[in-house]
Amino acid sequence: MMQRDLVVLRPEGLYCEAGGFFIDPWRPVDRAVITHAHADHARTGHRRYLAAGDAREVMHARLGRVSLRTLQWGESITQGDVRVSLFPAGHILGSAQVRIEHRGEVWVVSGDYKLEADPTCTPFEPVRCDTFITESTFGLPVYRWRPDAQTMAEIASWWAENAANGRASVLLCYALGKAQRIQAGLARAQALAGPIVVHGAVAAVNAAYRAAGVGLPETLGATDWRRAAGGDAPLVLAPPSAAGSPWLSRFGESSLAFASGWMRVRGARRRRALDRGFVLSDHADWPGLMQAIDASGARRVIVTHGFEAAIVRHLSERGIAAHALRTEFGGEAGAESDGEVPGEGGPEASPAPTLEGVAPLSLSAAPPAEFAASEDRPAAIPPAQAVTRRTS
Repeated sequence: MMQRDLVVLRPEGLYCEAGGFFIDPWRPVDRAVITHAHADHARTGHRRYLAAGDAREVMHARLGRVSLRTLQWGESITQGDVRVSLFPAGHILGSAQVRIEHRGEVWVVSGDYKLEADPTCTPFEPVRCDTFITESTFGLPVYRWRPDAQTMAEIASWWAENAANGRASVLLCYALGKAQRIQAGLARAQALAGPIVVHGAVAAVNAAYRAAGVGLPETLGATDWRRAAGGDAPLVLAPPSAAGSPWLSRFGESSLAFASGWMRVRGARRRRALDRGFVLSDHADWPGLMQAIDASGARRVIVTHGFEAAIVRHLSERGIAAHALRTEFGGEAGAESDGEVPGEGGPEASPAPTLEGVAPLSLSAAPPAEFAASEDRPAAIPPAQAVTRRTS
């Protein structure tokens, strides 16, 4: 008899029936396992939450004092008829992959992840499994990241040039994860050319990171900067929603930049009227996605939120059973989707190129018919095909 899928799609989100819990559900549920604290994955209204220990501070900062249980990396618990454990995803502080084991079968739900080193979070750890559910935010071959050191050097050079000309350097970046990575990266590179001023949204997350033991350089609020720094041209870190706001006008003449993986696409900077665009993402690029998939050893790969069609096609051509699954996760667009920046930064805002004629999939489109779920019946994920993984 064929074993039922460990994870199915229901109206509330991804559901493990054998364990009686959801993973990053988008509707209120009784038990929610949360991969990370970005608003498209960690939502209010659930009765009980389970997340990684490293995520405790940012989870409470984002959700308030919810009923939260945490696990250390690799620690496992029995939930229903399954064993659940969490492993580092390297996306932001406390981001986790969810490993589910049931009667000898192992599934891993990746959440969002990246393979690049990040001084603010535990690095991605490959987890062997039979079925791997992976994100695909930057799932096209055009998306390839430069080494962090090179990007930090570019940001530092831009900041120093602006400071020499008496201009503030305003860098738009997601408040949770990206902003802290930039601060820590510049400090590690000893490239702090002056004061760093942070928006209130960034300051709140900084406090959670520091409470979790993450080292960040000293920062100032806008008012404190005027008092303490004597008006020296600062680096200003703010969420994308702050662009054009009265809050930014207090810095006078400035140069405006955006740090995002979408800056890899030609024309993205022009559409946002930016002076500079820095290619920096907390998601895996195309080589990183392929490396993570291969390292999982999975016989079956299910691809969610992003450019699903391109990855499914590529894996299928390699002889790997692959399927797309539409979810309500927002990828890089979801990093600030808690009301600060609705829809900012995703494929709808920055159309990405196609892969040999395969059109990108809209994250806002309705799920394909084969994945539609009724209110009382979960949608089955397509069964794996009998294929042989090619070694060439």
